[in-house]
Amino acid sequence: MPRPPAVARVLERVTATARRHEMFLPGQTVLVACSGGPDSVCLLYSLNYLRRLFKIKLEVFHLDHRMRSGSRGDAEYVRRVAERLRLPFHLAVAESKPAKGQSVEHWARSVRLVRMMEAMRSTGAARVAIGHTLDDQAETVLMAVLVGSGLEGVAGIAPAAGPFVQPLIEVSRADVEAFCRAIHLRPRHDPTNRDARFLRNAVRLEGLPALERALGRELRSPLARTGSLLLEDSRELARQASPAIAELVEDAEHGVRVPALELLALPRAISARVVRQAILRCGGPPTREDVDAVLDLAAGRPRRRRDLSSGLKAARDKEYVSISRRSPESRDSGGT
Repeated sequence: MPRPPAVARVLERVTATARRHEMFLPGQTVLVACSGGPDSVCLLYSLNYLRRLFKIKLEVFHLDHRMRSGSRGDAEYVRRVAERLRLPFHLAVAESKPAKGQSVEHWARSVRLVRMMEAMRSTGAARVAIGHTLDDQAETVLMAVLVGSGLEGVAGIAPAAGPFVQPLIEVSRADVEAFCRAIHLRPRHDPTNRDARFLRNAVRLEGLPALERALGRELRSPLARTGSLLLEDSRELARQASPAIAELVEDAEHGVRVPALELLALPRAISARVVRQAILRCGGPPTREDVDAVLDLAAGRPRRRRDLSSGLKAARDKEYVSISRRSPESRDSGGT
C-alpha cells in the first residue's frame, strides 16, 4: 500500500542519510535507543520500515532514569511498541542519582552511554541508533556558540561516530511529528522538556524562536548545515593531528608526557589536539582551560606546575610536560 506523504518523506531522508554515512552493513544487529518520545518512536518505526532494505536486525533499548514519577509508564509504553513490532526489548534501570551539584543532563547522558554499551555487548549489536533530529543539531550548534565552545562543539552531532548513528539527523522535528500523526502513533511526552531552566530547553523554547522572529526567517536548517560543514573541518584537523599524537604523547609513570619544544613547534590547532589526547589518556575531560594551561607550561620555564580538572596534575621539567593523576616530580633533565 502507498505510504502517507509524511511517512514517505521521512523514509527517503533516513535512507539517504544512512547511505551517505554508511551507517549500516547487511546482517548487522542495530540497537534502537527509544525513550518513548516522538523522535525515538519515529526512529524505531522508520528503521522497522527499512530493515529489509538495509538487511539489518533490530532490537529495542530503553533506559528508565527513575527521575520522575512517569518514567515507569514510559518503559511500559516502549515495551508495548517493541512487542507490537515483534522486536526484542531490553530495559535498563538507572541505579544511581546525580551527585550534588552535578548537571542532571550530563549525568543522564553518562548513564545512558554506559548502559547502551552494556546492551551492545550483551546483544552483539554492531550499531546503536539514536533519534537526534535536524532541530537537535541546530540547537546543539547554537548552544556551543553561546557557551564559547571550540570547533568540535560547534560542529554539532556527528551523524556517525563509532557504533553510534543518527539516522534522523536530517529530519526536522515537524516532519517527525507529522510522521507520528500519519500512522496514528501516540508517543510519550517528557514534561521536563518544557523546563526552560535547562539550557537546551531554553534554546529550543525561547532562544531559537525569538531569533527566527527577529530575523524573519527559519534558522534551524542553516544552523544544522553550519554544523555539518564544520564537522568536515574538525575531522580533517583530527586527521592531521593523528601523526603528532602518535609521535609525541609518551606513556610515563602515572600518566603521559609530551616533549615541550616539539609541542610548541606545531600549529596551535594541532598542538591543542595533542594536549587534549594526552589529557584523555589520563582519564580526564579535556577542557579548554586545561589545554591552555598545559600549553602555557610548555612555553614557560621548568619546575612550574598546574592543577587540572578531575584531579589531574601537570608539570614542566627541562624537556617535557607531564600529565598525571599524581603530582609529577619536577626535573632538571628529561627522562622518567
